[in-house]
Order: sequence, then C-alpha cells, then structure tokens
Amino acid sequence: MDMSVESFDPNANAVSGAANVVSGAGAGPVTILRLAGELDASNYLQLVARVQELYASGARRLLLDLSGLTFLSSAGLVGLHSAVLIMRGQQPPDPEGGWGVFHAMSDDLQRQPAPEANFKVLCPQPRVAKALEMSGFSRLLPVFQEREQALASFSAAAT
Repeated sequence: MDMSVESFDPNANAVSGAANVVSGAGAGPVTILRLAGELDASNYLQLVARVQELYASGARRLLLDLSGLTFLSSAGLVGLHSAVLIMRGQQPPDPEGGWGVFHAMSDDLQRQPAPEANFKVLCPQPRVAKALEMSGFSRLLPVFQEREQALASFSAAAT
C-alpha cells in the first residue's frame, strides 16, 4: 500500500499545489491521505501509524482518498476503524486483541449516533465501496465521489 498526504486549508481557499478551489472560511485545514494498492493484514498498521503521526502533528480533519485502493480486507477495516478512533482523540485497540478488536469495532459501528464530522472518505473503488457498505462503515464514514463536495462538507460541519 502506498500513502501520500496533502493539506487543504479552506481559509486559504486553495488546495496546495493544485488549482482546485473550495470556499469555506473558518473551518481549518483538512488533511487528505491517499491510499493506493491493497489495505490488508500486511500493512494496516502502517495506516494506523501514519494517522497517529498526522494527529500528533495537529491534523483534526481527515479526508481519506481511496480512489487508488483496490482491496480492503477485514484487517484493513480494523486499520480504518483505528484511524477513526485516533481522529476522535481516542486510543486505537491493541492489534494483538484478536476477536476483541472486531467486537469493539462492531459495537462502535452500532453505537455511533451520527456519521463522523471530521473523517470522511473519497472515491472508493466499487470493490472497496462494497466492503465499506457490507461492514457498516458507510454509515459511520460519509462517502463522497467528488473532491470539492467532500472538502466543502468539512466547512458545513463546522457551522
């Protein structure tokens, strides 16, 4: 799995290094994390570590670009859930927790009263979108097909 990061600051009204423009003053920066390849047991901890680094460096709004992700395993879902918890300011589960990790993830997906306001998903490929839907993550994480709409939604959530 490959990862790349970009920062978007709606106060500056421009995406760094690109021509895309989104209005929405006062919302604060959005970090865009792009995943490519497969997210599975061999690399999900890399995602968790990267999101921990981003959070520690001040990121509080995350747009996960899945347009390059071709496969999402159950371990990848654990990594995704861990990333959600980190962006909430919570501790992710111990990866050695076995089935307890899956039970905690299931409980969280059922208890969550509303979709995440500061963690969203962009352009999942059909196979990945199906995994998100079947696992219940599409109820937890707002999914967008258009980058501008996804970025604007962070501003809307701030008001």
